[in-house]
Amino acid sequence: MRVITFLAIVFTMFFTFSPVAMAREQTDKPTLILAVHPYLAPDEVIKRFTPLADYLGQQLGQKVRVRVGPSYAAHIDAIGNDSVDIAFMGPVAYVELSARYSTKPLLARLAINGEPVFRGVIIVRKESTLNSLAELKGKRFAFGEKDSTMGTIIPRHMLQQAGVSLGDLAQHTFITGHKNVALAVLSGSADAGAVKDEIFREMESQGLRVLATSPAISEHLFVTRANLPSAQVEQLRNALLALKNKAHGADILRSINVGATALVPVSNSDYANLRVIVNSLDTNAP
Repeated sequence: MRVITFLAIVFTMFFTFSPVAMAREQTDKPTLILAVHPYLAPDEVIKRFTPLADYLGQQLGQKVRVRVGPSYAAHIDAIGNDSVDIAFMGPVAYVELSARYSTKPLLARLAINGEPVFRGVIIVRKESTLNSLAELKGKRFAFGEKDSTMGTIIPRHMLQQAGVSLGDLAQHTFITGHKNVALAVLSGSADAGAVKDEIFREMESQGLRVLATSPAISEHLFVTRANLPSAQVEQLRNALLALKNKAHGADILRSINVGATALVPVSNSDYANLRVIVNSLDTNAP
């Protein structure tokens, strides 16, 4: 009788704590969608965020899948309409989201090399004779996606502050992907372009230099849908904030951004200066 009881206990423990049982438990719960904006090629975005999705799945006990939005606008609408569960957002996208939709629970923001703010740069080729933003009048400029924080919104503000409107440029184009903007400058199809600082550092040796640096902007952040159960929101927030202390946390963070060192607390007020910049832009410009 004791043997039977012992075997029953072992059997129960095996199916309660074994990987098979845990996997079965995960499959009983709906898959959560981690949505990311298309700031890089979709395959690259999925590659970067899958380690984080796997980690969150382990912490929550259910599968988390990465989904790349077809555009910045579609990404914002998906979050605004609560059709995705977790979302990684650029700062301008968050400012637009909070202006157009109800408040979403904030989870955490990135810290790069210990700083939860980042900058963009306006770049030219090393041999370019351009030395100031004012000299860009009559030149060709490559922006990123129209709704990109460092690809378009911030550089437009920088040009505006230097007295250069879009109409003053000989040509301006909107290009998908910061790397492609840098390549446009390198190839000579644009005289200058706007990219995130990390892309400039990655491609500087190919023949680029900085013409101007943006003001500091609060980093990219994670939010969740408004109707996610509060206990699950807290689980997600705690999991993200604790990531830097986990065994493979550094690898997961570097997968998102090579300089990422932590995910830190975030509040709506962290984006106050960006709201001022966005509201200052000439809304009549193309």
